[in-house]
Amino acid sequence: MAKPGYLKYGEQEVRHLSTVCPELGKVIDRLGFLERPVEPDLFTALASSIVSQQITGKVAQTIWGRLVMAAEAKKSASNLNISVGAISPETFSLLTIDELRACGLSQRKAEYIYSIALAAVDGTLDFELLKNLSDTDFTKELVKLRGVGEWTAEMMLIFSLERPDVLSWGDFAIKKGITKLFGLETLTREKFEEIRSNFSPYNTVASLYLWEL
Repeated sequence: MAKPGYLKYGEQEVRHLSTVCPELGKVIDRLGFLERPVEPDLFTALASSIVSQQITGKVAQTIWGRLVMAAEAKKSASNLNISVGAISPETFSLLTIDELRACGLSQRKAEYIYSIALAAVDGTLDFELLKNLSDTDFTKELVKLRGVGEWTAEMMLIFSLERPDVLSWGDFAIKKGITKLFGLETLTREKFEEIRSNFSPYNTVASLYLWEL
């Protein structure tokens, strides 16, 4: 079983996937249990996901570190309640677009993160309400936000809400993993849906191993 702070899954999911798909079962046996960190705070997960879009992990980590420092400084200089974290809509909404850009964000990304923080502060965006929606409705609501596409929403479902049955058609590595697993030259949407149905209700765990491939 996974340690606290990591995506939770166990023998039940592994046994099901190995039974319905012997090919994947061999991969699971070879790789063992995988540890993938989760971020239960939706704002943190969403903001960091936007930061990471179309840049390397190392660059994203550097920019994120600058954003945390800027937010902490802004919080210290403000009258925010001490219980409010540095990485929160409240603190990020106090940062200007220029201050966000100074951390290394593009103009567009700065605007995306700022608008999401403002929406959460003024109540237009309710993260607690989002958590209770179905996978489909959660995705529909999240893609209404500027800078958030279906893939990003699906990653929030996996690595924030830990929903158990997510397999992303829009994820290039997932599709590449499927073609490698089954020796396919191409992958049609129809075949993808067939595979997703076969892996259900544990597509999220299947995703972990497909990414490794």
